[in-house]
Amino acid sequence: MNPVRKFLAITFLFTAFSGGAVFLYLAFNGGKSEPSFATVLPITKPLPEFSLADQNGAPFNQDSLRGGWHILFFGFTHCPDICPATLQQLAIARDRIIADGGDFPEIVLVSVDPERDSTEVMAAYVAHFGEGVTGVTGSIGEVQTLTRGLGIFFAKSGESADSYSVDHSAAVLLIDPDGNWHAVFSAPHDIDRFVADIPILTGG
Repeated sequence: MNPVRKFLAITFLFTAFSGGAVFLYLAFNGGKSEPSFATVLPITKPLPEFSLADQNGAPFNQDSLRGGWHILFFGFTHCPDICPATLQQLAIARDRIIADGGDFPEIVLVSVDPERDSTEVMAAYVAHFGEGVTGVTGSIGEVQTLTRGLGIFFAKSGESADSYSVDHSAAVLLIDPDGNWHAVFSAPHDIDRFVADIPILTGG
């Protein structure tokens, strides 16, 4: 074979093979993106067994978090800033993702101030943030069972027994449909970060 033709034939075969390899790579991996802001746990973490109640008084436990994606945020209704701001950011992110045809996890607010946050109080509070938000409360011991299992800190602050605040972790946790802790968004939070990463994390 003519050396030039031989070179061209080899080049063609190499290009065709390389192109095929790239095509196969993109076919299997091209649709997969990595989140830019959330931290994905190397191994999903099961939640501890706990027993709380939602804003309607229905039992809420680890089984309540199975069968779909959920977002867990720990806060309290007397919170002056971080809690309402974070819930509002999540609500706006939810509306934007749904408007684009996507799905959004159920947002779950777990009270770290169950002494003041009864089911009735939680119902009135979460209603401010639209549909798809569940308020959860219960005994302090059961709340601690859940928070300790997830590394969430909270503690009363202030000297008055009647007027106090609660210091707490502001992380937003993503729970997968198997009821396992899958990823975490660390504070400070941002609507665009939720909009960018949540569809990637949930495959939506």
